[in-house]
Amino acid sequence: MAAQIMLPRTMRVGGGAIAEVGELVRTLGARRPLVVTDAFMVSTGTAELVMGHLRESGLEPAVFSETVPDPTTASLEAGVEAVRSHDADAIVAVGGGSPIDTGKALAMLSAQGGAMRDYKAPRVNYGPALPVVAVPTTAGSGSEATQFSVITDSETNEKMLCAGPGFLPVAAILDFELTLSKPSRLTADTAVDAMCHAIEAYVSRKATPFTDSMAMSALRASSSCIREVYADGGDRAGREALMLASLQAGIAFSNASVTLIHGMSRPIGGNFRIAHGLSNAMLLPVVTGFSIGGAESRYADVARALGAATAATDDAVAARALVEWLRRLCSDLEVPSPASYGIERDAWEELIPTMARQAIDSGSPANNPILPTAEEIESLYVQAYDPQASDGTRT
Repeated sequence: MAAQIMLPRTMRVGGGAIAEVGELVRTLGARRPLVVTDAFMVSTGTAELVMGHLRESGLEPAVFSETVPDPTTASLEAGVEAVRSHDADAIVAVGGGSPIDTGKALAMLSAQGGAMRDYKAPRVNYGPALPVVAVPTTAGSGSEATQFSVITDSETNEKMLCAGPGFLPVAAILDFELTLSKPSRLTADTAVDAMCHAIEAYVSRKATPFTDSMAMSALRASSSCIREVYADGGDRAGREALMLASLQAGIAFSNASVTLIHGMSRPIGGNFRIAHGLSNAMLLPVVTGFSIGGAESRYADVARALGAATAATDDAVAARALVEWLRRLCSDLEVPSPASYGIERDAWEELIPTMARQAIDSGSPANNPILPTAEEIESLYVQAYDPQASDGTRT
């Protein structure tokens, strides 16, 4: 059976590429783009930089800067109105994964109407949608190249996975210079998010030779510089490598899907308002340890790509070395556990059954090398709460 591969129609990649945003929007036949971003991008001047390039190309842009971290259905309401009042014919989404996911959602809702929960998995959404030009300012979500938007239902706290070609940006601009001012915590969380995308795409039951090549390239690139960029945000070569790795990992998981880590991560973000990349990092070693028996040779390949093992290392040894390598990485990047982050144990354990159900309902765990039961997912949440102290039993 042939693999179906979906990518943005065009991408501009390299330092200074943002200067081409106006010309790129014009090639789409749009004249009234809405720049969807957040207050931080306004405060740094990035939003006005984009607006200036759009105006220089003879376009009539407007800006909507009320996006929020981990966007909610409530936060989309003002955005839909902004699209309508500006009579926008395209979306230019500028920022991290949250503004880009918001831009995708607004493009779909503005064209088709309805409520965001109407678009959640397992529905596959084909459009129509307004054309989206994605401009990432972080290196991690890969949202600029994916057919997904993740929106939290404000009424239920469910972090909804909304998927399909209708959510895929038409174009993307990847200018690593926009990431040079990222703080170290955001750098770490987004870089680990991209690493999760690549690992999960490679071990996914939907992996293909095409997605394998993207995932392996992303892993090799990110492992070579992630610690260095965390320590020195001005490392231009490292920043460029992480942005390319994020793009490649995004392409990989958009076409091969994610697995159990993301399935379990979304409920953490939805229920405890933890940034997506950080909630992935909290789960990465524990869930990988659970899953390696289902695809030992694949996890061994991942270990070799990251430098945790050599070509001569036995697969079983390499897979186990991967788990330890990921633990050390999270320690070096000062990734907190839910416990050290400040989540109360009682609140965590009370929501474990709900989070396990939400994880399964998202569909992502079905792509995992080992298909987990609800009880196994609950046990993994227990272990992840405080990995150093957990004995795997609920107190």
